[in-house]
Amino acid sequence: MRPLARLFAALVLAGALLAGPAWAASPLESPAPEASESAAPAAGSIDVERDPAQDDRIAARLADIFANVPSLAGVEASVRQGVVTLTGTAPDAEAVDRAEAIAAGVEGVVTVENAVERDVSVNVGGSIGGLGEKLRELLRMLPLVGMALLVAALIIGFGYLLASLGRVWHRLAPNSFLAELIASAIRFVFIVLALVVALDMIGAGTLMGAVLGGAGVVGIALGFAMRDTVENYVASLMLSLRQPFRANDHVVIEDFEGRVIRLTSRATVLMTLDGNHLRIPNSTVFKAVILNYTRNPQRRFDFTLGVDADDDAMAARQLGRETLRGLDFVLDNPAAEVRITEVGDSNVALQFLGWVDQRETDWYKARTRAIAACKVALEGAGFALPEPIYRLRFDPRTSALPFENLGEHLKGEGAGKPAPSPAPKPAPAPVTGHAEDVKPDDEIERMVDAERREGGGDQANDLLDHSRPVE
Repeated sequence: MRPLARLFAALVLAGALLAGPAWAASPLESPAPEASESAAPAAGSIDVERDPAQDDRIAARLADIFANVPSLAGVEASVRQGVVTLTGTAPDAEAVDRAEAIAAGVEGVVTVENAVERDVSVNVGGSIGGLGEKLRELLRMLPLVGMALLVAALIIGFGYLLASLGRVWHRLAPNSFLAELIASAIRFVFIVLALVVALDMIGAGTLMGAVLGGAGVVGIALGFAMRDTVENYVASLMLSLRQPFRANDHVVIEDFEGRVIRLTSRATVLMTLDGNHLRIPNSTVFKAVILNYTRNPQRRFDFTLGVDADDDAMAARQLGRETLRGLDFVLDNPAAEVRITEVGDSNVALQFLGWVDQRETDWYKARTRAIAACKVALEGAGFALPEPIYRLRFDPRTSALPFENLGEHLKGEGAGKPAPSPAPKPAPAPVTGHAEDVKPDDEIERMVDAERREGGGDQANDLLDHSRPVE
């Protein structure tokens, strides 16, 4: 029986051994521990037998890989039993994930414990390194930059040399102001051309576009900010081309009257009839209505006198015409004239018109002399020059005395008093045009000439050109 007992015992032991794996996987056993943060290895990928030197080989391999990646140079790897622990610093989260992926991809690695931290100082260092690289690139470009500056200097020098040909521009331009404007425009064009060529040589096309765009924006902003100055400058240019008046012309610009001293690049300078200097901005002068008394030496004066409504208005008109034409300073052509302009309540208005030559006769003196002569002639011929007549009406309801007693009261006050006799009229003076000197007063004209002779630098900037025709 002993052999049978031994055989039964061997079968039971074999069954127990075969049932062992099933018991290990039985639900009655305690649950397996939770998986680590890293991805779990595939089933059957972990070797039961492990070479002790394999951990060293994995660590050395990872060290070689990280040393050749700039962003992972600060990462260190330690390996134990196939578990890789990463420590150190990386510049960003992407580099941290990349280090973990590289470590997980090495053969023999069971799992990866990633303890790498981000290092902000690495970014600063990288920026400094990038700046240093740019500086080195700039140093390499210094010869090209020097060549571009040399070409730009040659272009600008040629532009200034061309603009310095003052005689040529003064000969082509109608006045010195426009000649200076042409020279300034030439200099500006060549400066911009030099800038464009230099930037194109060093390959800074983007910068060139930014510079030109910025210059355009700045130009628009300055245009709005200096609108009045630009308008005045353009008006000066247009006035220098048009030449609306000459020096010493007697003009009226809007409400300002005087004689022209000079036209500058900013203002028109007048001397008023009181002898004062008046500066009017050229933008105002360009847009204003200009009345020039000097352009036509013949100038007409006029005045109005009234004769009594009961007098013969046509006879008074004929007498006034003969009186005006008898004055030696009144021109025969155009002939003097008298017009009936209005019939009023107490008189008939006569308008007297006469022409004088301003080169020989002062307008104000001639008008004064003509008024006096015509008044004397009309009064001497018996024509009355009445003042306005007003009619008074008394309301008996508001009178202090009863209306029926008012006549007796006035009669009582005036009783025994003779009526006043009218004062005798003085004999009319003879009509003559030689009673007063009517030659033009030239004190303002002489003051303007003296001012122009002593103008100095302002005279050099005068835009009035007597060699060019007046507009």
